[in-house]
Amino acid sequence: MHACRRFVANRSFFRRDLLSTTSALAVIGFALAAGGATPATAFTLQPTTQAQAQDTRAAVVRPASGQRFASATRAKDKEKAAKDATADLLAKAKDPYNIIISIDRQQLTLYSGEQVIARSSVSTGTPGHPTPTGVFSIIQKDRWHHSNIYGNAPMYYMQRITWSGVAMHEGVVPNHPASHGCIRLPGSFARQLWGLTKLGARVIVARAPLSPEPIEHSHLFKLTPRPEAPADTDPAQSVPTSSNEAKAAFAMQATDQPAATTPNPVVPQAPKPAEAVKPLKPGPISVFISRKEGKLFVRKGFEPVFDVPVTFEQPDQPLGTHVFTALSLKDDNRTLHWMVVNVPTSMAAPAKRMEKAKKGTKPAPVEVSAPRQETAAGALDRVNIPQEAMDRIGELMSPGASLVISDKGLGGETGKGTDFIVLTR
Repeated sequence: MHACRRFVANRSFFRRDLLSTTSALAVIGFALAAGGATPATAFTLQPTTQAQAQDTRAAVVRPASGQRFASATRAKDKEKAAKDATADLLAKAKDPYNIIISIDRQQLTLYSGEQVIARSSVSTGTPGHPTPTGVFSIIQKDRWHHSNIYGNAPMYYMQRITWSGVAMHEGVVPNHPASHGCIRLPGSFARQLWGLTKLGARVIVARAPLSPEPIEHSHLFKLTPRPEAPADTDPAQSVPTSSNEAKAAFAMQATDQPAATTPNPVVPQAPKPAEAVKPLKPGPISVFISRKEGKLFVRKGFEPVFDVPVTFEQPDQPLGTHVFTALSLKDDNRTLHWMVVNVPTSMAAPAKRMEKAKKGTKPAPVEVSAPRQETAAGALDRVNIPQEAMDRIGELMSPGASLVISDKGLGGETGKGTDFIVLTR
């Protein structure tokens, strides 16, 4: 019985061995017929076991995997080249900068003057927490900022544009609005932008993409040389005329002394020291003209300098919102190159009114058109600025200075430690 089992087993073994040998011989014969290879070489090239067959199939897949790896490598190289190109442009960029953010496109565009320096995807606020639109500037920077509202959440490379909690910072950018009102930036771009900008850099947020345009206009500010006092001028005359107290003190000092023979001479009091003139902070000035306020305001280094009343042609018609930036001096060293960004102001959709119908007829709806948006040149034409204010602004002018003309007022966002903030919605 045991011998019979051994015979059957051996028989199965011989059959398997015979099949393997027959297959091998067939392969050898085919290889010899094809190219005259030696039996040993031909045999080793063919799989004789299941494991070897799997190895061969794996070897066939490797080129495809290698192609995928090469493709991924090329994509990374392309991305690195794009980042390097952006870094080169950022390194060559010069002030003044304009950062323009389009909510519709979820895109940030950085301008150096009129030249596009870089673009980046962003993520703005959701409908429940919208990002405000309008004219802003960078008022604070914090490399390692953490939110004091949203559970100490990291907001690295933060650049604040309002004290009420809106800022640009590093964050997740899923190609759609996803923030609580801030403007999220991809990590690498957030780092580059943070290292490039300074306090006061202009930021404009709008629905549609905007771009600066060159403009020339006779009403744009020019440099006015400051008058120099002659060498032989009395020191009293060089005191700022705005200080009545100082003028009075010098007038007392210049009064003739009483004669020695006069009985009980009156001894003049020592003049009071001249009122100290507060030095202005460094940096270019910002000018804001508000149709709502009826005034022109000047700030320097986020601090007020002066304001004056202004008048407008057609005061009941809107001016729009226009942001002018002085770029550089022309050859005459007095006139400046200017550019302007026209910022759309959100307005309600045109209403329909019912025209008064004649007796026995049905009233017909009549479209009421929205007010016309004024051009930048038209807005400049309609503003009347006192010459004294023009002269004072001219003495403070420099490349990088800005002028904002708007129907809006200062609003609650403009305050201590800010430039002029104009909310268009």
